[in-house]
Amino acid sequence: MASDVTGFVGNSGPVEGAPGGAVEGDVPADVAAIREARAKWEKTQVARAVAKSPLRAPTFSTLSDVEVPDVVTPAELQVDYLRDLGLPGEYPYTRGIQPTMYRGRLWTMRQFAGFGTPEQTNQRYHYLLANGQMGLSVAFDFPTLMGYDSDSPRSLGEVGMCGVAVDTLRDMEVLFDGIPLDKITTSMTINGPAIVLFCFYVALADQRGIARDKIGGTIQNDCLKEFIAQHAWVVGPRPAMRLVTDMIEFAAKELPRWHPVSISGYHIREAGSTAAQELAFTLADGIAYVQSAVDRGLDVDTFAPRLSFFFDVHIDFFEEIAKFRAARRIWARTMRERFGAKLPESWKLKTHAQTAGVSLTAQQPYNNVARVAIQALAAVLGGTQSLHTNSLDETYALPTEEAVTIALRTQQIVAHETGVASTIDPLGGSYYVEWLTNKIEAEAMQYIARIDALGGMVNAVEKGFPQREIASAAYRFQRQVERREKVMVGVNDFVNATEDAKIPLLKIDEAVQRQQTEALGGVKARRDPRLVAARLDAVREAARTGANLCPPIIEAAKVYCTEQELCDVLREVFGTHTDPAEF
Repeated sequence: MASDVTGFVGNSGPVEGAPGGAVEGDVPADVAAIREARAKWEKTQVARAVAKSPLRAPTFSTLSDVEVPDVVTPAELQVDYLRDLGLPGEYPYTRGIQPTMYRGRLWTMRQFAGFGTPEQTNQRYHYLLANGQMGLSVAFDFPTLMGYDSDSPRSLGEVGMCGVAVDTLRDMEVLFDGIPLDKITTSMTINGPAIVLFCFYVALADQRGIARDKIGGTIQNDCLKEFIAQHAWVVGPRPAMRLVTDMIEFAAKELPRWHPVSISGYHIREAGSTAAQELAFTLADGIAYVQSAVDRGLDVDTFAPRLSFFFDVHIDFFEEIAKFRAARRIWARTMRERFGAKLPESWKLKTHAQTAGVSLTAQQPYNNVARVAIQALAAVLGGTQSLHTNSLDETYALPTEEAVTIALRTQQIVAHETGVASTIDPLGGSYYVEWLTNKIEAEAMQYIARIDALGGMVNAVEKGFPQREIASAAYRFQRQVERREKVMVGVNDFVNATEDAKIPLLKIDEAVQRQQTEALGGVKARRDPRLVAARLDAVREAARTGANLCPPIIEAAKVYCTEQELCDVLREVFGTHTDPAEF
């Protein structure tokens, strides 16, 4: 009900159900009448209906176990419209960060892609761009994510298997061959060694003569969520924070179109968190990065507009929409009130979203097409700026061209056939959506307060607080699935007794490791070893003295220092990290 504000109050002061836990004052006459009508409805209409057909369950809850009321009326929800919702493009951005949202420009449609060699992935990029994709999103293989080269003994059997292998600037040259860096934005999903891959990309732009202020994109670079959820790091939490801050500082000065950190709740949710935990821990990570940059001496308004976020879109439709709306409101208030940001652009939470990989099933894989479509619709109704839709075959392997095309077409159908992009925040004003938005916001703020009490997110991570909370939530959900309290179609209900799913799969040839290792050997043979040693020494010196590491790493990239050589310098200076066992 985009234009229906019945039950919403003006600037009349705090009311029950409003964000922040305010209390109700005098009960308006219309609210009293609604309560009376509801009580009568429950005793008559509902009682007769239940007597005829009992409810399916004694209680109903969201995927994250938020108890769902049977119906929400203005009696249960009193919201100050201008304070808590506002208009699209205006503080606190609950209804969207742009005044026209998708009426002016659709979200960016990205498909996460990367496999095998840089040559193979380059071919997939050209295919996706030819089929209407608007920006590139790079998936790296696990050795690259961990800061190891393809010829490392640790990389055996993993090269090119879950993403593309990138060892040196040569691989970047091949990966983006024929792709204009000043016209296509690139998203890179990498964290521990993010500073190295970021510098490879900047070095490639320099090499092509493209001005740094012309290249745009995002690098995930969210070290804290690695320690919380994904566990792909190079150094420990505190030196990792230093690397993130170096990149924020460098990008603010040199790359005004670049997002130097994409604060990611995606992997937190994939690890088993609830929606409120995903929201709270993601925003707490963001608070930590902002505080670190401010402590470095940066003016918050010089870098905050280029921070971005990355959220999961799970299968509980309304819960996910409410999560996005609550995220924008919390971040706007945090930036303005906690950090004193003065620019509206600093208050806006800009987000990429990806449908939930963890919700996809190997059983009856074609059901995943329906799941992804529902999740994509939730992301759009939630107001995302960018979206990746998973492919139906991703529980088995990296997606085939056919599967990834279906995933991309899903976004295009949502954009051009459903009509949901024609109006702004069409669910704004829905009593249930606004109630759930407030509920998730309140729970997330309780978590953020607990993290503040622990001394901030770095301390909380070192003490294992978010890790334990996520593990507990994941265990609870698994038990609910096993007891069939939560239904997963094709998994614990509606199962085909003779099911034998046969779908085409993308197979990565194990020869990729040999090809990539040979290519890396050729690069090493052609480079000047004295220049390599000198550039690595410059990186080592910057790490030891506290100088910003981006400039020396860019120069090291240009003489084809490898990712592992650079990461080994960081491990040497800062030490390594072992995850403490939690029981």
